[in-house]
Amino acid sequence: MKVSRELKTGVIAILIIILVIWGYNFMKNQKVFDNSRTLYAEYHNVQGLVKSSPVTINGLIVGKVEKISFHPYKEGILVVNINFTDEIEFSGNSVAEIYSPDFISGKSLKIRIAYDDAPIAKNGDTLIGKFDSGILGTINEQIAPLQNKVESFIVNTDTVMYNLNSVLDIENQKNLKLSLKHMSATLASFENFSKNADKILAANNNKIDSILNNANVAMNSFAAIMDSLQKADLGATVIRLQVTLDGFNKLLDGIEQGNGSIGKLMKDDQLYINLENASKELEELLRDLKLHPKRYVNVSVFGKKEKPYVEEVKE
Repeated sequence: MKVSRELKTGVIAILIIILVIWGYNFMKNQKVFDNSRTLYAEYHNVQGLVKSSPVTINGLIVGKVEKISFHPYKEGILVVNINFTDEIEFSGNSVAEIYSPDFISGKSLKIRIAYDDAPIAKNGDTLIGKFDSGILGTINEQIAPLQNKVESFIVNTDTVMYNLNSVLDIENQKNLKLSLKHMSATLASFENFSKNADKILAANNNKIDSILNNANVAMNSFAAIMDSLQKADLGATVIRLQVTLDGFNKLLDGIEQGNGSIGKLMKDDQLYINLENASKELEELLRDLKLHPKRYVNVSVFGKKEKPYVEEVKE
């Protein structure tokens, strides 16, 4: 079979094109048949994560950060394009976490795989984006409040020292020295007073002991009295007193309601009027008895004319 020149030329041209494409990708360190996939993660702050930062799973590099850009619709949200060169599969609920691998290196990205029954993450899916502060971030979080307190303490100390320097001028220093001198004299006087008090206590030691013994006897007597009162049947006495008071209250209630003689006397107006009338009649009877005593004592047999009562005049 004879191959035409045109067919040979076409095959050679196709081979040349394939070689050119392969060489171009080889120079860019890219595979001709790329099986990688791109996933996305969203963050409010990428904390210094840059393009080409490594992406790891359990410490194994499985890709790199391909691109970082602002979200076209969500304001203030950054979108990180994660290019996975490894064909490892994991759940779509896995977390893309920004972290610091050590104190020197920059930020990296690690995938925390979620072991659940969610669908496998596919090309174009969006993972959950989080930030791991790491050891350095934890130290900074702990030191930040302490730093604020130290700064506040330094500022307050500086203010106090300034005010102290303002107060302790030359005149105040002299006054302070004079006050310390007077305080020293006062302490010396107090020391002398203490020595004299010790001498007085030593001289009157027997009297003090006697006073304390008498006080002890008095306290024992008071304790005995209190013990006697505790043993006495105060509860029964209080109960009897309560019963008596209840009876007295009932008596007062009866008088208030007009029951009994005293109640009727206090509440019955007619009885009061009768007593008042009887008192007036008794007064008139006594007056008539003074005026006409013979009317009640002496009876005239012969019908003599009675003599009126004449009140004796006291000398």
